[in-house]
Amino acid sequence: MLAFGLTIVRHGETQCNKDGLLQGQKIDSPLSEIGIRQSEAAGQYLRDVKFTNVFVSDMRRAKQTAEIIVRSNRTCHDVELVADPSLKERSFGIAEGGRVIEMKNMAKAAGQPLPEFTPPKGETMEQVKVRIKHFLKAMIQRIANDHQEKVQDGEISILDETHWAPAGLPDDGVLNVPVHALVVGHGAYMSIMMRHFFEDLKCPVARGLDPAQQFSICPNTGMCRFIITLKCSNAGLALSDMKCVFINRRDHIKTD
Repeated sequence: MLAFGLTIVRHGETQCNKDGLLQGQKIDSPLSEIGIRQSEAAGQYLRDVKFTNVFVSDMRRAKQTAEIIVRSNRTCHDVELVADPSLKERSFGIAEGGRVIEMKNMAKAAGQPLPEFTPPKGETMEQVKVRIKHFLKAMIQRIANDHQEKVQDGEISILDETHWAPAGLPDDGVLNVPVHALVVGHGAYMSIMMRHFFEDLKCPVARGLDPAQQFSICPNTGMCRFIITLKCSNAGLALSDMKCVFINRRDHIKTD
């Protein structure tokens, strides 16, 4: 068996975020000045948290955020940033470049909740889930290849609740976990990933978490963390268990 931490971070703010515009996949925006500061704050918050692997969307705003976080980290300067197109933001089709409120109006006119609504030429939630599953499979394979020496027989004792329950610290849940992956991605994609984790994979909700927050859009540079256990099978390592440590944490972001 192998247990590893998974910390997922949304990219920093872009000008499109500030202006309320949908970026999706066609608009490859850089970070705004605020987004750079948010990413620097996230990097400082995570500076003493050890990462053994880093995965990032191949879009500019996510790569910029990941590079800033890694540059601030004290342990992962030599870790390769693996850019994976499976982590791209959800495609919003003809709505990309338009205002978020316009897509909300399109969804209302179609009689559908916004998360389930798919604009013409956009990706459905199920299509995004296919990409999420593809990424998870590739990530697990990469982690298995990189950390074969850490695979153990029997149970993994570090998954006792006393070890992974959040205490409001940057290293919540991962202090004694030997493998820890950082993933930097996008808001709508992360929201669908949370649905996949909680609904499809039956991950328990973190203690004290308001269930209404499970699928809300993560703020820019907001963070989610999970502990994943892999088990050995004839086909290699496969998902055995998943626990949520926290979602949408933004302790590093200063509010006025």
